[in-house]
Amino acid sequence: MPKKITLLLLLLLSLFSFSQEKVTLSGTISDIKNKETLIGVSLFIEETKTSFTTNEYGFYSITLPKGTYTLLISYVGYQTSQEIINLTQDIRKNILIAETSQQLDEVVIIQNNKRVDIRKPEMSVNKLTIQEIKEMPVIFGEVDILKSILTLPGVTNAGEGQSGFNVRGGGADQNLVLLDEATIYNSSHLFGLFSVFNPDAIKDLKLYKGGIPARYGGRLSSVLDIYQKEGNKNDFHMNGGIGLISSRILAEGPIVKGKGSFVVAGRASYAHLFLKLTNNPNSAYFYDLNTKLSYSLNEKNNIYLSGYFGRDVFQLSDSFINTYGNSVINFRWNHLFSDKLFSNLSMIYSDYYYGLNLDIIGFNWDSGIKNYNIKYDFKHYLSDKLKLTYGINSNYFDFNPGKIEPTRPESGINEDQLDKKFALENAFYIDAEHQISKKIAITYGVRLSSFLRLGQQTLNTYANNQPVTFNPNFLIYESAEPIGTVSYGKNETIANFNNIEPRFAISYTINDDQSIKGSYNRMSQYLHLISNTQSPTPLDVWAPSDQYLKPQILDQVALGYFQNLKDDKYSLELETFFKKIKNRVDYIDGANLIANEAIERVVLNGQARAYGLEVLFRKNTGRFKGWLSYTLSRTEQKVEGRTPVETGINNGDWYKTGFDKLHNLAVVANYKWTEKWRFSANLTFQTGQPVTFPNGKYEYEGITVPNYSSRNEDNLPAYHRIDVSATLTPRKNKKRKWEAEWVFGIYNLYNRQNAASITFRQNQETGTNEALRLSIFGIVPSATYNVKF
Repeated sequence: MPKKITLLLLLLLSLFSFSQEKVTLSGTISDIKNKETLIGVSLFIEETKTSFTTNEYGFYSITLPKGTYTLLISYVGYQTSQEIINLTQDIRKNILIAETSQQLDEVVIIQNNKRVDIRKPEMSVNKLTIQEIKEMPVIFGEVDILKSILTLPGVTNAGEGQSGFNVRGGGADQNLVLLDEATIYNSSHLFGLFSVFNPDAIKDLKLYKGGIPARYGGRLSSVLDIYQKEGNKNDFHMNGGIGLISSRILAEGPIVKGKGSFVVAGRASYAHLFLKLTNNPNSAYFYDLNTKLSYSLNEKNNIYLSGYFGRDVFQLSDSFINTYGNSVINFRWNHLFSDKLFSNLSMIYSDYYYGLNLDIIGFNWDSGIKNYNIKYDFKHYLSDKLKLTYGINSNYFDFNPGKIEPTRPESGINEDQLDKKFALENAFYIDAEHQISKKIAITYGVRLSSFLRLGQQTLNTYANNQPVTFNPNFLIYESAEPIGTVSYGKNETIANFNNIEPRFAISYTINDDQSIKGSYNRMSQYLHLISNTQSPTPLDVWAPSDQYLKPQILDQVALGYFQNLKDDKYSLELETFFKKIKNRVDYIDGANLIANEAIERVVLNGQARAYGLEVLFRKNTGRFKGWLSYTLSRTEQKVEGRTPVETGINNGDWYKTGFDKLHNLAVVANYKWTEKWRFSANLTFQTGQPVTFPNGKYEYEGITVPNYSSRNEDNLPAYHRIDVSATLTPRKNKKRKWEAEWVFGIYNLYNRQNAASITFRQNQETGTNEALRLSIFGIVPSATYNVKF
C-alpha cells in the first residue's frame, strides 16, 4: 500500500511538473515599412496580466507555461494590435507593426492599451517618440528635442540664449546626455537656439529624472538617453527641409537588402550670410553630421557603427572667434547567447572641444575633454517574473584645461599649456526587475563605482591643507598662497574614491487603471563643471574630483500616483520628490575661473537640496491631443563656515541656486483640423531666474557704488511666451514620387521681451544708478519646406 501511494505521488508530481513546463517567446519588433527595430514597445499577456517592453535594440523575451496566449502590442504612433500565440515550444517570433497611416492584414486593430505604464515600477521617467515631438510647435523652422523636454514637469532652462537644461533644480552639468550611448557634453547649438540633435536622425528618447536604473552613473540629476535611427533596410529614401535659418538633409537605405542599412544626415544654419550682405562683420552659425551603419551578421549577432560631429562658430568681426562642439563615435555588437540572455558590447569615443581666437589680444585658446569608454551590458530574462540587467563600464578621461598660443610675435604672450588632467572611472552594476504578485512589482539594484584621479601633474600644497582662506577683518574668502608643490608621475594615483550606489523602486497596482509608485536612488558624480554662469557655455571647464574637489553625492526619494482615465483617452501623473546633495561646488566672491591652474583656490564645497510637486495631465487620443505639466519646487544651496569664525556664504544660511524656479507651467496642444492642415501651440510660464540685486548705495570719491544684497535673494521678472505653428500637407499626386509639407511657425507670438539679465550702471549724465534690461528674442517667424522621397 505505501508503494502505491508513493507511485501515485510521483505520478501527480510528474503531471504537475509537465503542466508547469515553461517555454520562451522571444524576438524583435520592427516597423513593417523599413524593418527598423522599435524601442520600448509595450507588450501585454492578457491571460497572465504580464507586461513587458522591448529593449534599446527592439528585443523582447518572456518565459511562460505551455499554452495559448493573447499578446497585445502597442506603441505610440503605431496601430495597436493583437496576436494569438500557441506556445508549445520555444518560439522566436519577429513581429512587424505599422504606423497609424498604414494598413496591416496580419493583425487585428484593437483599443489602445497602456497597462504596462501603470504596472511597471518605473517612475520619474518621461518618454517621447519622434512622432510626438514632430507634432509639437516648430521653433525656428524645425522641431527641437531639447525644446520638447522643456515642456515636461521638473525640466527648465536657465533662460533664452543659454544652453543646457535643468532637471529638478539640478545644474546643467548634472545631466548625463547620451547619443547612442556616447556622452554629449554640450547639447545646444548657438547658445541654446537649437539642440545638437537633428530630429530627422532621431528614433527615440527617454528622460530619467529619478528612479534611475543602476546601469547609468556619473551624473546626479537626470539621464537623457537618445537613440539614432538605424536606416531603411528595404529601400533608399531621402528627406530634408529648407528653412529661413537652417536646412537639413537625410539619406537612408540598405547596405544589403533586409540585413544592413545606413543613415547619413547633415544640417547647417546660414542666417549669418544675410549679415554679410549688410556689411555686418559679425556672424554665428553651426553645422553637424549624423551617421549610422547597422548590419545583421545572423539571427544572433548584429553590429552598429554610429557617429556625430558638430561645430558652432561665433564671431565678432575678426577680433573674436569662438568655436566649440562635440565629436563622438561608437561601435556596438549585439549578441544573443540564448532566447533568455541578450548582450551588448560598446566601445565609445567622445570629444568636446572649445576654443577662442582673440586676435585683438593676439592669442588662441584651446581646451576640451575627451573620454574613452568601454562597456559590456547583459539582459537576462530568467522568467516571466524576474529579469536581471548587469554589466561593467570603464571610462578614461583626458582633460585639457587650456592651451595658449600667440598669434602675433608682438603680442608679448608666451605659449603655455596648463597641466592636463587624467582620470579613470570604473563601475559594476546589477539590476533586478521582479514581479512579486499581480499587484506589486519592484526593481532593485546597486552600482559600485570607483574613480582614480591620475598624474602626470604638479599640484600646489597649502597651509593646513586649505586652498581658500578667510579674512576675519573684511569677512571675505580669499585665495590662499601655495607653500609648496608636489609632483605625480604618469598614471600615479593622486586621489581615489569608491562609492556604493543603491537603487530601488516599487509599484503597487490598485487596478488596471491606477497605481502608486515610490523610488529611491543614490548617485555619484566625479566630474565638475567650473562655471560662474547659469548653464554650460563655451568658456566652461570640466575638472575631475581630487583631494579638494570632492565627488558630489545625491540621495533622492520620490512618491507618485498614476492613473489612466476613460479607456486611456486621458492619463494623470502626480509625483513629489526630495533630494539632497553633498559636496556641491560654489565660488568665492570675485572668483577668476578662466585659465586658472589652481581652481581649488576659488571654490568652496557646500550642500544642496531640492523638493517639489510635479503634475502631468495628457490627452492621448482624438484629433485634439496634448498635455499640461506643472511643477512647484524649491532648490537651495548652503555653504557653511568651516570654523566658528567663518561666515560661509550668506552667513551659512540656505539660499536659492541659479536654477530655482518656484513655478513652472507648460501647455502643449496639437489639433489635426483636416488631412491637409495640422496646428500646434505651446504656452510656457516660469518664475524668473534668481539673481542678486543692489539693496543700497554709497559714494566713494564722487562715484556712486551699489551695495548688493545676499546671493540670489531676488528674481528676474517672470518668463512666459506662446509659440504656434501650422503644417500644410498637400494631397499627394499619385504620379509624383515625393511627399512634401510646409511648416509655418511663430516663436514668442505676442513679442514678450523676457529679461535674460538685468545689469546696473551709473548714468553718465545724471550720475544716478539705473537698471538695464537685456532681452535676446522677441517675436521670430519661420517657414520651412520639408520634402521626402
